[in-house]
Amino acid sequence: MRGPFNLWRLIRTGATFERTGAMDVVLEKMMVPPRLRFVARVLGWPFKPLGLKGDPELPPLTRALTALGPAYIKLGQTLATRPDVVGQELADQLRYLQDKLPPFPRAKAMETIAEELERPVEEVFSEFSEPVAAASIAQVHAATLAESGAKVAVKVLRPGVDRAFRTDIDAFYFAAGMIEWLLPSTRRLRPLDVIQHFESVVDGELDLRLEAASAAEFAANTENDAGFSVPRPNWAFSSRRVLTLGWAEGVAMGDNAALDALGIDRNELGIRVLTLFLRHALRDGFFHGDMHQGNLKVTATGEIIALDFGIMGRIDSFTRRAYAEILFGFIRKDYQRVAEVHFEAGYVPPDRDIDEFARALRSVGEPIFGMDARHISMAKLLAYLFEVTERFGMETRTELILLQRTMVVVEGVARSLNPEINMWRVARPVVEEYIRESIGPKALAGDLAQTARILTRFGPHLPRLVEEALIAQAHRGPRTQPSPQRIGPVGWAALGGGLVGLGVVIGALI
Repeated sequence: MRGPFNLWRLIRTGATFERTGAMDVVLEKMMVPPRLRFVARVLGWPFKPLGLKGDPELPPLTRALTALGPAYIKLGQTLATRPDVVGQELADQLRYLQDKLPPFPRAKAMETIAEELERPVEEVFSEFSEPVAAASIAQVHAATLAESGAKVAVKVLRPGVDRAFRTDIDAFYFAAGMIEWLLPSTRRLRPLDVIQHFESVVDGELDLRLEAASAAEFAANTENDAGFSVPRPNWAFSSRRVLTLGWAEGVAMGDNAALDALGIDRNELGIRVLTLFLRHALRDGFFHGDMHQGNLKVTATGEIIALDFGIMGRIDSFTRRAYAEILFGFIRKDYQRVAEVHFEAGYVPPDRDIDEFARALRSVGEPIFGMDARHISMAKLLAYLFEVTERFGMETRTELILLQRTMVVVEGVARSLNPEINMWRVARPVVEEYIRESIGPKALAGDLAQTARILTRFGPHLPRLVEEALIAQAHRGPRTQPSPQRIGPVGWAALGGGLVGLGVVIGALI
């Protein structure tokens, strides 16, 4: 019965966008042609009474996303970092979703803590405040440890958030399946794989023990990064639904007035945000995957404090090198090398013309680098690159989805601090440093030594492994294609009323 329920969820998504007035906002921002806009409104209007009402005091899009639940709120948090895409006014409205959502009662949080830690809250914390921040998955309380008197932040999952996310993700799978069936050309984008990747990310957010582990690893990796710090977890008072971290005092990264009052150089701060993200991704292969303004604080001395480690990205050394070479190639306008990296990494099918691909990449890079700093955008580059790779049959790389999305988010944060910031000028020294360390003679020697160690361990097993692989290949049956899903008349109506709203979510994830 999941199909009918997901169909209902899809209908309600479109109906909620219609009822709250968010449909007009979405259609305008997507620059939908007037004729198609009229068709979408006509198809969506009959379902309007089925939509969620939301909080009428909130702006339309914020109201719709808040009413629809956690996954949609995640979308709004991402859009809040893109004033250059959605406009400054809409971005300011959506920042409400980052840490100003309605909290659940303090008593309920204390009940969860007592249940998880198996002891009364008063034995653990001598003081426990009302919620100081509330987001889509959890809320945070200020507390004082009874044993040491240290001030800490206590994060508690929202009651029932697991079930709410499962509902949304199930609907996303349904929508992705319908999109693949209705538009076969989208299969190269692997919408189902994208949603599966998103699901794995969400799973990490719903177990705060994993977030504690991420915080500890991230803190260890970055302890020598000047002007950046990570609160460390208190393992004794953390569990699946409760996370206790050291307290972080500072102003929100998105509060430019407060930053100016502290005398913080916002241009330097924006450069540091971009530099740190690239360094973490390239140097460590482990980066903060949700670096919006609500998860970044700034101290009176200008130090950046990162918060909320539920979404962390990890990329292997091979992918890091390919990514760095692609960025470096664009920075140097060496489009032939960018094309070669795509082929070497297997991102583009080998039967395509590499010289034609390089020429297409030049058509992507040259117009962007000819713009002034205010218009040089990673979002624009990724959008144009998407068009080119589509023509050359490149499939969506799920391992790069979070990296690309976070890069767009971080660029948005930097631009909110200084609209004139030049992403590529900031990126160049970081990428050059990584290239020197990871692709030069020193790196080659290290790779050869690592290969020798692996062969030493696994060399004796290679003949058996090859024989088993050949036998398995010989006995493998023909691959079968899954039968297409079928949709009745109600499904087609739902597509008209719902895919406009839900398609925005799928598009943001891709």
